[in-house]
Amino acid sequence: QVQLVESGGGLVQAGGSLRLSCAASGSIFSIDYMGWYRQAPGKQRELVAGISGGGSTNYAESVKGRFTISRDNAKNTVYLQMNSLKREDTAVYYCHAEITGLRSRVPFVYWGQGTQVTVSS
Repeated sequence: QVQLVESGGGLVQAGGSLRLSCAASGSIFSIDYMGWYRQAPGKQRELVAGISGGGSTNYAESVKGRFTISRDNAKNTVYLQMNSLKREDTAVYYCHAEITGLRSRVPFVYWGQGTQVTVSS
């Protein structure tokens, strides 16, 4: 059984910073793409940032220059450093990863349970 567990969300003032973490655990053979999505009330879930197994990154235009995604492959963990936070960054943030199971050897997409980020003015 593979699962993703997120941490690091919370309440922060505009202009502040937060760091999200997402750790994958279970019977894992390999992890390819990892990313962060977010969903604000009344809006569709959107990609915030992603990172490939080789370290290539991509970002939503709205967070470029403010957010940084990174990963620690030894810990099966992906991070999202969020700086200069704005009210419009308020959302539930979800971790996402393409993981190949140890037994199945078939890649599957997993989602975390979500962590709330609230930015106050």
